[in-house]
Amino acid sequence: MTTVLKVAKSLAILLTCLVFNSAAQAQASNPIKPNIAWPKQAIRIIVTFTPGGAPDILARVLAEGWQRSLGVPVLVENRPGYGGNIGADVVAKSDPDGYTLLIGTVGIHAINGALYDKMSFHPINDFTPISFLASTPNVLVVNKKLGVTSLHELIDLAKAKPNELTFGSSGIGTSLHMSGELFKEMTGVQIRHIPYKGRAQSLPDLISGRISMLFDNLSSSLPLIKAGEVQALAVTTLKRSPAAPEIPTMAEQGLPGFEATSWFSLMAPANLPPALQKRLNTLTRQTLNQPEVRNKLLSSGLEPAPGSPQELSKLIQSEANKWGRVIYRSGAKLE
Repeated sequence: MTTVLKVAKSLAILLTCLVFNSAAQAQASNPIKPNIAWPKQAIRIIVTFTPGGAPDILARVLAEGWQRSLGVPVLVENRPGYGGNIGADVVAKSDPDGYTLLIGTVGIHAINGALYDKMSFHPINDFTPISFLASTPNVLVVNKKLGVTSLHELIDLAKAKPNELTFGSSGIGTSLHMSGELFKEMTGVQIRHIPYKGRAQSLPDLISGRISMLFDNLSSSLPLIKAGEVQALAVTTLKRSPAAPEIPTMAEQGLPGFEATSWFSLMAPANLPPALQKRLNTLTRQTLNQPEVRNKLLSSGLEPAPGSPQELSKLIQSEANKWGRVIYRSGAKLE
């Protein structure tokens, strides 16, 4: 081979390597195209309950953090009713483009599928899991005029007056409703369920005496408990809450194994591109792991614990199995 041919061949090899390396570098700097294109417009976070409760608080925390980092409006939209199914239906039928998201709840994804005979969406298959957000104990609070200060006294009163006492919740199919059903099953008391669209309606009725008791998220009732407007009897977790360590658990008061936690997640419509799922998970972790955000949520009774989509999927399946059994045993079934 002549010297000229050798030089030409070497130059060709060098040029090929340069082109390949340039392409590889470009791909490495832009590995996920949707990350570049998203977001281009406002993002909606759907909350399936009225303003002021735990899911609303979490949505607004995310919205505030994302607006600062993304530079686009992040809107919180409250769509209460039907145990969370109204708002969830909106998200399930939206485009999987990252612009319409849902604050998922234990009720929507782990209870309603067993509770309702007919649903306009599938509570698991029609959503893409993004991240677990936070959990909060439920708390049993009673009207102070009942004159009971312990769970034992309430149970005795309810047994003496079957079907006269009422318990409220933020809606049929919520973990608050199921807390009441589990309470009835484990104690044998007969109390009537009064569902509401949210805490904005149920708490005033509890204070006025229109309902006897209420299962509520601790984060929602804590201000009224501290103000002495309602009487807290028990939290529904196995351990006392750091936000209110003076309130005993159900298990401590003779109901071993009683556990009902309200938890919240971030969900998107099914078939969300994996790149967007990863991006949203990262944004959620970054927001909830900020020290000031964590401290704010913990002080209100919410325990943030963002995690992977896979961890969330396992939790939903486990909770669906648990509450499906409770619903079957209680006979609670809705059209």
